[in-house]
Amino acid sequence: MSQIATDAKRIVIGLGKTGYSCVRYLVAQGYSVAVMDSNPTPKLASQLQAAFPQVTCHFGGYDPTALLSAQEIIVSPGVPIATPEIAAAMKQGIPVIGDIDLFARAYQGQIVAITGSNGKSTVTELVGAMATAAGVKAAVGGNIGVPVLDLLDQDYELVVLELSSFQLETCHELKGHVATVLNVSEDHMDRYDDLQHYLTAKHRIFKHAAVIVANRQDVMTQPLIGTGSELSWYSLDELLLKGFCAPLEGNGLRTIHYNKRAWISQSELRIKGSHNVSNAMAALALGLAVGLDEAPMLAALKVFPGLDHRCQWVATHVGVDYINDSKATNVGAALAAIEGLHIKGRRNLVLIAGGVGKDADFSALASVAEKSCKHVILMGQASDELASILRGVPQSIVHSMDDAVAVATKVASAGDTVLLAPACASFDMFDGFDHRGRMFATAVEALL
Repeated sequence: MSQIATDAKRIVIGLGKTGYSCVRYLVAQGYSVAVMDSNPTPKLASQLQAAFPQVTCHFGGYDPTALLSAQEIIVSPGVPIATPEIAAAMKQGIPVIGDIDLFARAYQGQIVAITGSNGKSTVTELVGAMATAAGVKAAVGGNIGVPVLDLLDQDYELVVLELSSFQLETCHELKGHVATVLNVSEDHMDRYDDLQHYLTAKHRIFKHAAVIVANRQDVMTQPLIGTGSELSWYSLDELLLKGFCAPLEGNGLRTIHYNKRAWISQSELRIKGSHNVSNAMAALALGLAVGLDEAPMLAALKVFPGLDHRCQWVATHVGVDYINDSKATNVGAALAAIEGLHIKGRRNLVLIAGGVGKDADFSALASVAEKSCKHVILMGQASDELASILRGVPQSIVHSMDDAVAVATKVASAGDTVLLAPACASFDMFDGFDHRGRMFATAVEALL
C-alpha cells in the first residue's frame, strides 16, 4: 500500500477489532490519527499504544472540540452516529464514515454486498464458497471474519461482504457492486426509531449497485425508489419465467429452477428448511451476477454444511431431531426457522425461546407457534412477555439450558424437532449467541 503524506487528522471512534484495523490502515497510509472510545480502559488500548505510539488516544468519552477539528471521522459499527458529539460534528459538515468506505476507496476488484435481518452470514459464506469452487480468488469479510481492511493485504479478485445496518449507516462510497437485502424484520429497535428507520439503513446498500438481487415476494427487499440498477429476481413460492424459483412440489420438497430449467433439488442440500432454499437461491443469483458458472456453484451448494448456531443439526435422539438456531436473535429469524422446519398439518416442533427482547414486538410468533409448536419452553428476561403472547400453546418456563432440554425431551415424540430459536439476544444468561448454542449442544449430547 502506498504512503500518502498528509497532515489531515483522522479520528477513529471505538477501539474494538474494527477500530484497531482502521488505525492500522490509516497509519500505513501516512495519516495523522487519533482514537476515541467511551470506555476508559478499552481492551486493545495497551496493544494499540505499543504498536502505534504516535497515535493520540482519548478514552472515557468523546472530545467534541477535537471532533470538530477533524478532517474525517471513522466510526466503528457499535457506536451510533446519533451520539451527540458525533451528530454535532456531522451538523458542522465533518464527514463521518466507516471502515467499509475506506475499503471501497482502495479495493479495485468485484464486491458482493449482502445485508438482511436474517441469513446474511449463511449467504455470504455460501457465495464465498461458490467463488472458490469456481477458481476465483475470493474472501469474505465485513460483519463476519476478519475486518474488511485487512483483506487489502491480499490480491483478491472478489470480496463478499456481510454488512450490518450499523455499518451501512456510515457507508457512502460502496459502488460498482452486486447487492442484496435478503429480508427485513424488527431488530435493534433499541437503536432505531421504528421499522422504517431500520429499513432505510438497510437499503443504503443499493446506492451505486450495478445489480440488485431481490425477492419477488418481499417488497422490503426491493429498492424503494428507482436506482438504475439491473434487477435479478428469486422467489420461493411464485413460479418465475425469468430468475430463480422453487415452488413446493407434491412430495413436500422444492426444486430450484432458473429461467424455468431445474438446477438442484432441496434433497441435495445439506442446509435444512425452506428458508435455506431461499438463501440458496439468493446466493446463486449473486454468483451469476459476478460471472460464476452453474456447475461449480451447484457443487459448492451440495457440500455446504451451514454455519454454527444457524439451523445447525446437533443430534437425533429416539427419533427426535435437535436443531441449534441460537443465532436467531430476533423475531424474523425465529419465524424463518419455525416455518422452515414445520411439517404442514402437524405440530411437530418443540420451541426453546427467550432472552433479551431488545424492545421487539413478539406478536407475530403467536399464530405461527399455534399451528406448528406442540410446546414452547421459555427462558430469560423475556420469558413472561413471551408466555403471555404464546398463551395459546402449551408452555413451560425454565431457568437454565439444561432444564430447557430436559423438558423438551419429555414432551417431544419421535418425528418431532426440538428447535432452539430464541427470537432474543443472549446476554442475560450467556456470553453471546455462540455460548448459548454450545450450552444447548452440550445438554443435548448428554442425552446420547
